[in-house]
Amino acid sequence: MSKCLVTGGAGFIGSNLVDELIKQKHQVAVIDNLSTGKKENLNPEARFYKVDIRNLEEIKPLFKGMDYVFHLAAFPRVQPSIEDPATANDINLNGTVNVLIAARDAKVKKVVYSASSSAYGDQTKMPLTEDMPAHPLSPYGLQKYVGELYCRLFTEIYGLPTVSLRYFNAYGKRQTLEGAYCLVMGIFVSQRLNNEPMTITGDGNNRRDYTSVIDVVRANILAAKSDKVGHGEVINIGRGSNFSVNELAAMIGGPVKHIEPRIEPKETLADNSLAKKLLGWQPTVDLSEWLKGYKKEIGL
Repeated sequence: MSKCLVTGGAGFIGSNLVDELIKQKHQVAVIDNLSTGKKENLNPEARFYKVDIRNLEEIKPLFKGMDYVFHLAAFPRVQPSIEDPATANDINLNGTVNVLIAARDAKVKKVVYSASSSAYGDQTKMPLTEDMPAHPLSPYGLQKYVGELYCRLFTEIYGLPTVSLRYFNAYGKRQTLEGAYCLVMGIFVSQRLNNEPMTITGDGNNRRDYTSVIDVVRANILAAKSDKVGHGEVINIGRGSNFSVNELAAMIGGPVKHIEPRIEPKETLADNSLAKKLLGWQPTVDLSEWLKGYKKEIGL
């Protein structure tokens, strides 16, 4: 049994990770300021601390005695970071540096950092491989990328074992269905539940690699346990297949309307061979199959 600390443990991915860690009999503590996380997502068996990762002195004592730190707390998503780059920078960079300092001083065994495929931006070749130069198109993408560099530096300078996982469009249980942090699938589902047409930005031909939160959670736990990682590696966590926004809308079913395009990559598609090699990870959940069950569950 390990002692695990999850930052952002009341959020979508974080709460799913906490549930799985507790299921596997680990002791879990959660840090979350509940700005985007929800109290109802919290597992009652986890110790919860309502603190902000931007407050180093407040979070530092909570890292003592921890084996693994899973850093998921963030100011998430592209569009909100464009609208408020200063707050996004404060949380995603200053907050991440604080987490790394606290983990270093507590001598934790490993930090698993939640990175993002948005670091790639637009690339001319598919699939996306970890050795491609980053080309973020938003403050969020840039901040998540710089977070990876900080992790690697803390490994090289201070000997703190770190690994960064670049998630590709996570979806699943507890995905956000409202507000600025909502991903396209959540927006579509929310619109259909309200009997509104699904709004597609641009021509809807942008393609995304949708990855189940179940697979993302498994990757985090494998990364913590694996002896092959901890040297500042960056690893894609994506299914390795993609769908256009139009195809996603067709899978959900219902009327659509097109709105103005916005700045975003035309395509994401993960090369996940490094995750298979270093973590023994491969995706298990198929989007179209999952959607069938999900639509029944929510009454679509």
